Amino acid sequence: MALSRQGKDGKERRILVVRTGTSDDTGIYTVCSPRDDEPADAPNVGVFSESGPGGIRITIDKNVIRVPLAMVTQKPPKDGQEGSDGRVEASAGTARFLEQAPAGAKDRLSLCGVASQPKPVAGTVYVTQGKTRLRGQKLVYDETDGVARIDGPITFRRDNDKDPLSGSSQSIEVNVDAEKTVLVGDVVLRSQGGRISKAARVEYDDARNEARLYATQDNPAESVKGGDVLRLTDGSIVYNLDTNEVYVVKAGEGNISGEFQEGGETDLSATASSSGPSADPHKSRADEVPTPKVSTDTATPPVKMTPSVK
Repeated sequence: MALSRQGKDGKERRILVVRTGTSDDTGIYTVCSPRDDEPADAPNVGVFSESGPGGIRITIDKNVIRVPLAMVTQKPPKDGQEGSDGRVEASAGTARFLEQAPAGAKDRLSLCGVASQPKPVAGTVYVTQGKTRLRGQKLVYDETDGVARIDGPITFRRDNDKDPLSGSSQSIEVNVDAEKTVLVGDVVLRSQGGRISKAARVEYDDARNEARLYATQDNPAESVKGGDVLRLTDGSIVYNLDTNEVYVVKAGEGNISGEFQEGGETDLSATASSSGPSADPHKSRADEVPTPKVSTDTATPPVKMTPSVK
């Protein structure tokens, strides 16, 4: 069953929901169509359940999601369109066919002969994006804003032979129109090599091997490895998912604001060579600065600096 979304850019984007199993012993798939007494524009309701290892597979942008249960509401297509948008709710839980509708039942599923029992459980929504594996407990996509939200607690891991990465956040937002995946709320990235990075919002793109930690005055972003501390209140920290190295990008045309450890050399006017090249071929090197070289002398307190980007 597919939802079709027409973006403002004119491109069509699809959300595909598939039951991977075929046995009635492990799950069901059925579409409950509108009944005669419902409005002409009433939606179809698809019920998917699968307890087998493949589960129900939902594909949204770069993310392939596996869940035990999914409910898909699909509105009738508009004039001149083949597909249509709607709503997806997915979590742990089960669904089964009823021998007969319960007495006095009025809801669509019961009258259709289906019983559905969603049961969100932490870690039962599996998300795969390239080398990254994430887990949450409930997914809701709605056509009103085109965003799929996965409730946490979110945990994730990215395989790497040299320096694996793991982390956590409160939720995930997948913007279907913008084709972006964002980790939201108390995001923490931990490399096995000892780098710990934190932000309130992190745009995550496994295909580009990049995570972007956004910083604001109220919600700074930081990356720490040993005695080296990088903390921003404006702009973003770009994290290389393969090497676990970072560099800084300024916000718009403004300067970078941050808090750095006083003591060692802090060369912010140099180009970003020691911390890795930009993953964006359209971005000027003048938009980048390297991770500051930070002294490990803890006897000197931090000072606030507002360096200029040349």
